[in-house]
Amino acid sequence: MSISRTSPSRGPHSPEVTGFYDAPTGSIQYLVVDPATRAGALVDTVLQYHPASASTDTAGAEAILKFAQTEGVKIEWILDTHPHADHLMASSFLKERLGKPNGIGEKLREIAELWRDYYNMPSAFHPEHDFDHLFANGDTFKIGELDVRVMLSPGHTLGSVTYVVGADAAFVHDTFMQPDAGTSRADFPGGSAYDLWQSLQDLLALPDETRLFVGHDYGTEYRRLPQWEATVAEHRRHNKHIGGGTEKEGFISMREGRDKTLNLPDRMLEVLQMNLRAGKPPKAEADGHSYLKIPLNKF
Repeated sequence: MSISRTSPSRGPHSPEVTGFYDAPTGSIQYLVVDPATRAGALVDTVLQYHPASASTDTAGAEAILKFAQTEGVKIEWILDTHPHADHLMASSFLKERLGKPNGIGEKLREIAELWRDYYNMPSAFHPEHDFDHLFANGDTFKIGELDVRVMLSPGHTLGSVTYVVGADAAFVHDTFMQPDAGTSRADFPGGSAYDLWQSLQDLLALPDETRLFVGHDYGTEYRRLPQWEATVAEHRRHNKHIGGGTEKEGFISMREGRDKTLNLPDRMLEVLQMNLRAGKPPKAEADGHSYLKIPLNKF
Protein backbone atom coordinates (compact mmCIF):
# COMPACT_ATOMS: atom_id res chain seq x y z
CA MET A 1 0.00 0.00 0.00
CA SER A 2 1.52 3.30 -1.15
CA ILE A 3 -0.18 6.22 0.58
CA SER A 4 0.89 9.84 0.80
CA ARG A 5 -1.02 12.89 1.94
CA THR A 6 -0.17 16.61 2.13
CA SER A 7 -1.21 18.88 4.97
CA PRO A 8 -1.15 22.38 3.43
CA SER A 9 0.34 25.47 5.02
CA ARG A 10 -2.18 27.38 7.08
CA GLY A 11 -0.61 30.80 6.59
CA PRO A 12 2.57 32.71 7.49
CA HIS A 13 5.21 30.59 9.27
CA SER A 14 3.11 27.46 8.80
CA PRO A 15 4.88 24.59 7.01
CA GLU A 16 3.51 22.37 4.30
CA VAL A 17 3.85 18.74 5.36
CA THR A 18 3.60 15.61 3.23
CA GLY A 19 3.48 12.25 4.95
CA PHE A 20 4.51 9.03 3.20
CA TYR A 21 3.31 5.75 4.68
CA ASP A 22 5.61 2.71 4.84
CA ALA A 23 3.17 -0.18 5.00
CA PRO A 24 5.55 -2.99 6.10
CA THR A 25 6.45 -1.14 9.30
CA GLY A 26 3.48 1.20 9.77
CA SER A 27 5.92 4.12 9.76
CA ILE A 28 5.24 7.62 8.48
CA GLN A 29 8.02 9.58 6.79
CA TYR A 30 7.74 13.33 6.35
CA LEU A 31 8.79 16.04 3.96
CA VAL A 32 8.33 19.40 5.66
CA VAL A 33 8.53 22.48 3.45
CA ASP A 34 8.77 26.23 3.94
CA PRO A 35 6.24 27.57 1.40
CA ALA A 36 8.05 30.91 1.15
CA THR A 37 11.41 29.48 0.03
CA ARG A 38 10.59 25.86 -0.97
CA ALA A 39 13.35 24.76 1.41
CA GLY A 40 12.60 21.43 3.05
CA ALA A 41 13.65 18.75 5.50
CA LEU A 42 13.13 15.00 5.58
CA VAL A 43 12.03 13.50 8.90
CA ASP A 44 12.30 9.80 9.83
CA THR A 45 12.81 8.53 6.29
CA VAL A 46 12.83 4.75 5.89
CA LEU A 47 15.37 2.48 4.19
CA GLN A 48 13.60 -0.71 3.14
CA TYR A 49 14.77 -3.89 4.88
CA HIS A 50 13.67 -7.37 3.84
CA PRO A 51 14.16 -9.78 6.78
CA ALA A 52 13.83 -12.99 4.78
CA SER A 53 16.87 -12.15 2.65
CA ALA A 54 18.57 -9.66 5.00
CA SER A 55 18.64 -7.24 2.08
CA THR A 56 18.00 -3.53 1.78
CA ASP A 57 16.80 -1.19 -0.94
CA THR A 58 16.31 2.54 -1.36
CA ALA A 59 13.09 2.53 -3.40
CA GLY A 60 11.00 4.33 -0.79
CA ALA A 61 13.54 7.06 -0.14
CA GLU A 62 14.08 7.47 -3.88
CA ALA A 63 10.34 7.99 -4.39
CA ILE A 64 10.29 10.75 -1.77
CA LEU A 65 13.29 12.44 -3.38
CA LYS A 66 11.50 12.32 -6.73
CA PHE A 67 8.40 13.87 -5.16
CA ALA A 68 10.50 16.66 -3.64
CA GLN A 69 12.17 17.35 -6.97
CA THR A 70 8.81 17.49 -8.76
CA GLU A 71 7.52 19.93 -6.15
CA GLY A 72 10.59 22.15 -6.49
CA VAL A 73 11.75 21.50 -2.91
CA LYS A 74 15.38 22.08 -1.97
CA ILE A 75 16.15 19.70 0.88
CA GLU A 76 18.35 21.28 3.56
CA TRP A 77 18.14 18.78 6.44
CA ILE A 78 17.91 15.03 7.05
CA LEU A 79 16.38 14.55 10.50
CA ASP A 80 15.53 11.61 12.73
CA THR A 81 13.66 11.73 16.01
CA HIS A 82 15.33 8.65 17.56
CA PRO A 83 17.13 5.41 16.60
CA HIS A 84 14.12 3.44 15.41
CA ALA A 85 13.65 -0.17 16.50
CA ASP A 86 11.30 -1.29 13.75
CA HIS A 87 12.72 0.14 10.54
CA LEU A 88 16.04 1.13 9.05
CA MET A 89 16.67 4.85 8.85
CA ALA A 90 17.72 6.26 5.47
CA SER A 91 19.82 9.02 7.04
CA SER A 92 23.23 7.84 5.86
CA PHE A 93 22.00 7.09 2.34
CA LEU A 94 20.34 10.51 2.05
CA LYS A 95 23.35 12.35 3.43
CA GLU A 96 25.57 10.71 0.83
CA ARG A 97 23.05 11.31 -1.97
CA LEU A 98 22.21 14.92 -1.15
CA GLY A 99 25.35 16.21 0.57
CA LYS A 100 23.16 17.75 3.30
CA PRO A 101 23.59 17.52 7.09
CA ASN A 102 21.82 14.92 9.17
CA GLY A 103 20.74 15.22 12.77
CA ILE A 104 19.27 13.39 15.77
CA GLY A 105 19.10 13.97 19.54
CA GLU A 106 22.30 14.18 21.56
CA LYS A 107 21.21 11.43 23.96
CA LEU A 108 21.91 8.98 21.17
CA ARG A 109 25.31 8.77 22.88
CA GLU A 110 23.65 7.22 25.95
CA ILE A 111 21.52 4.89 23.84
CA ALA A 112 24.65 3.76 21.99
CA GLU A 113 26.30 2.98 25.33
CA LEU A 114 23.37 0.73 26.31
CA TRP A 115 23.49 -1.18 23.06
CA ARG A 116 27.25 -1.62 23.05
CA ASP A 117 26.62 -3.78 26.10
CA TYR A 118 23.65 -5.67 24.60
CA TYR A 119 25.61 -6.48 21.45
CA ASN A 120 28.89 -7.02 23.35
CA MET A 121 30.54 -4.58 20.95
CA PRO A 122 32.43 -2.22 23.26
CA SER A 123 34.09 -0.24 20.48
CA ALA A 124 31.02 0.12 18.23
CA PHE A 125 28.73 3.10 17.60
CA HIS A 126 30.16 6.62 17.56
CA PRO A 127 27.29 9.02 16.90
CA GLU A 128 29.60 11.99 16.28
CA HIS A 129 31.05 10.17 13.28
CA ASP A 130 27.70 9.38 11.66
CA PHE A 131 25.60 12.47 12.45
CA ASP A 132 26.48 16.08 11.73
CA HIS A 133 24.26 17.44 14.51
CA LEU A 134 23.39 15.89 17.88
CA PHE A 135 20.65 18.22 19.08
CA ALA A 136 20.16 19.21 22.71
CA ASN A 137 16.85 20.16 24.28
CA GLY A 138 16.06 23.75 23.26
CA ASP A 139 18.38 23.89 20.26
CA THR A 140 17.08 25.88 17.30
CA PHE A 141 17.79 25.97 13.57
CA LYS A 142 15.95 26.94 10.39
CA ILE A 143 14.33 25.27 7.42
CA GLY A 144 14.33 28.12 4.94
CA GLU A 145 12.70 30.94 6.91
CA LEU A 146 10.90 28.61 9.32
CA ASP A 147 12.20 28.41 12.89
CA VAL A 148 12.68 24.90 14.28
CA ARG A 149 12.91 24.14 18.00
CA VAL A 150 14.10 20.81 19.42
CA MET A 151 12.27 19.32 22.41
CA LEU A 152 13.63 16.36 24.33
CA SER A 153 10.72 13.88 24.46
CA PRO A 154 11.92 10.72 26.25
CA GLY A 155 9.81 7.73 27.18
CA HIS A 156 9.76 5.54 24.10
CA THR A 157 13.55 5.88 24.16
CA LEU A 158 15.63 7.91 26.57
CA GLY A 159 16.81 10.20 23.78
CA SER A 160 13.80 10.83 21.53
CA VAL A 161 13.35 14.40 20.29
CA THR A 162 10.46 16.37 18.81
CA TYR A 163 10.95 18.96 16.08
CA VAL A 164 8.56 21.93 16.45
CA VAL A 165 8.52 23.60 13.05
CA GLY A 166 7.19 27.08 12.43
CA ALA A 167 3.94 28.22 13.99
CA ASP A 168 1.89 25.05 13.97
CA ALA A 169 3.63 21.73 13.31
CA ALA A 170 5.41 19.25 15.56
CA PHE A 171 6.91 15.90 14.62
CA VAL A 172 6.22 13.87 17.73
CA HIS A 173 7.51 10.40 16.69
CA ASP A 174 6.67 7.57 19.10
CA THR A 175 4.97 9.56 21.85
CA PHE A 176 1.38 10.02 20.72
CA MET A 177 -0.28 7.80 18.19
CA GLN A 178 -3.53 8.93 16.61
CA PRO A 179 -6.24 9.87 19.15
CA ASP A 180 -8.18 6.67 18.47
CA ALA A 181 -5.02 4.57 19.02
CA GLY A 182 -3.57 6.29 22.10
CA THR A 183 0.13 6.43 22.83
CA SER A 184 3.35 4.57 22.04
CA ARG A 185 5.08 1.85 24.03
CA ALA A 186 7.74 2.72 26.60
CA ASP A 187 9.36 -0.64 27.42
CA PHE A 188 12.47 -0.59 25.21
CA PRO A 189 15.87 -0.38 26.97
CA GLY A 190 16.09 3.13 28.40
CA GLY A 191 12.36 3.69 27.97
CA SER A 192 10.04 4.80 30.77
CA ALA A 193 6.27 5.20 31.06
CA TYR A 194 6.89 7.92 33.68
CA ASP A 195 9.09 9.86 31.24
CA LEU A 196 6.58 9.32 28.44
CA TRP A 197 3.82 10.84 30.59
CA GLN A 198 5.87 13.99 31.09
CA SER A 199 6.75 14.20 27.40
CA LEU A 200 3.07 13.93 26.51
CA GLN A 201 2.25 16.75 28.93
CA ASP A 202 4.94 18.93 27.35
CA LEU A 203 3.46 18.31 23.91
CA LEU A 204 -0.06 19.04 25.14
CA ALA A 205 1.25 22.42 26.35
CA LEU A 206 1.85 23.48 22.74
CA PRO A 207 -0.82 25.77 21.22
CA ASP A 208 -4.15 24.05 20.59
CA GLU A 209 -3.93 24.44 16.80
CA THR A 210 -0.51 22.77 16.55
CA ARG A 211 -0.61 19.83 14.16
CA LEU A 212 1.02 16.77 15.74
CA PHE A 213 2.52 14.38 13.18
CA VAL A 214 3.03 10.92 14.67
CA GLY A 215 5.63 8.27 13.85
CA HIS A 216 3.37 5.23 13.36
CA ASP A 217 -0.14 4.16 12.58
CA TYR A 218 -1.51 0.65 12.19
CA GLY A 219 -5.18 1.46 11.80
CA THR A 220 -7.67 0.32 14.43
CA GLU A 221 -10.55 -2.11 14.76
CA TYR A 222 -12.79 0.61 13.36
CA ARG A 223 -10.42 2.35 10.92
CA ARG A 224 -8.52 0.58 8.16
CA LEU A 225 -6.68 3.42 6.41
CA PRO A 226 -3.64 4.97 8.12
CA GLN A 227 -3.75 8.48 9.56
CA TRP A 228 -0.98 10.57 11.08
CA GLU A 229 -2.16 14.10 11.85
CA ALA A 230 -4.27 15.56 14.67
CA THR A 231 -4.12 18.80 16.64
CA VAL A 232 -3.11 19.30 20.24
CA ALA A 233 -6.73 20.17 21.03
CA GLU A 234 -7.95 16.91 19.47
CA HIS A 235 -5.46 14.87 21.49
CA ARG A 236 -6.30 16.70 24.68
CA ARG A 237 -10.00 15.95 24.26
CA HIS A 238 -10.05 12.58 22.54
CA ASN A 239 -6.77 10.66 22.88
CA LYS A 240 -7.70 7.14 23.91
CA HIS A 241 -4.99 6.87 26.58
CA ILE A 242 -4.52 10.38 27.86
CA GLY A 243 -7.42 12.55 26.71
CA GLY A 244 -10.18 13.95 28.88
CA GLY A 245 -8.11 14.43 32.02
CA THR A 246 -6.44 11.06 32.59
CA GLU A 247 -4.35 11.09 35.78
CA LYS A 248 -0.64 10.31 35.74
CA GLU A 249 -0.80 7.20 37.92
CA GLY A 250 -3.57 5.72 35.83
CA PHE A 251 -1.71 6.36 32.61
CA ILE A 252 1.55 4.84 33.88
CA SER A 253 -0.26 1.74 35.18
CA MET A 254 -2.11 1.34 31.87
CA ARG A 255 1.02 1.89 29.76
CA GLU A 256 3.21 -0.50 31.73
CA GLY A 257 0.50 -3.17 31.79
CA ARG A 258 -0.14 -2.90 28.07
CA ASP A 259 3.58 -2.97 27.24
CA LYS A 260 3.97 -6.29 29.03
CA THR A 261 1.63 -7.84 26.45
CA LEU A 262 3.59 -6.61 23.40
CA ASN A 263 6.23 -8.53 21.49
CA LEU A 264 9.46 -6.80 20.57
CA PRO A 265 9.60 -5.56 16.96
CA ASP A 266 10.73 -8.43 14.75
CA ARG A 267 13.44 -6.30 13.12
CA MET A 268 14.78 -4.62 16.25
CA LEU A 269 18.07 -6.46 16.72
CA GLU A 270 18.99 -6.06 13.07
CA VAL A 271 17.97 -2.46 12.48
CA LEU A 272 19.28 -0.93 15.70
CA GLN A 273 22.76 -2.18 14.89
CA MET A 274 22.58 -0.05 11.75
CA ASN A 275 20.48 2.85 13.04
CA LEU A 276 23.05 3.61 15.72
CA ARG A 277 25.24 4.31 12.67
CA ALA A 278 22.58 6.48 10.92
CA GLY A 279 21.40 3.45 8.94
CA LYS A 280 24.87 2.55 7.73
CA PRO A 281 25.85 -1.14 7.66
CA PRO A 282 28.92 -2.36 9.55
CA LYS A 283 32.22 -2.11 7.73
CA ALA A 284 32.50 -4.72 4.98
CA GLU A 285 34.68 -7.73 5.73
CA ALA A 286 37.30 -9.31 3.48
CA ASP A 287 34.69 -10.82 1.16
CA GLY A 288 33.10 -7.42 0.54
CA HIS A 289 29.95 -8.11 2.57
CA SER A 290 28.72 -6.60 5.84
CA TYR A 291 27.56 -8.81 8.71
CA LEU A 292 25.32 -8.15 11.68
CA LYS A 293 25.89 -9.59 15.14
CA ILE A 294 22.69 -10.81 16.79
CA PRO A 295 22.59 -11.76 20.50
CA LEU A 296 20.74 -15.03 21.13
CA ASN A 297 18.38 -15.48 24.10
CA LYS A 298 19.16 -12.04 25.52
CA PHE A 299 15.63 -10.66 25.21
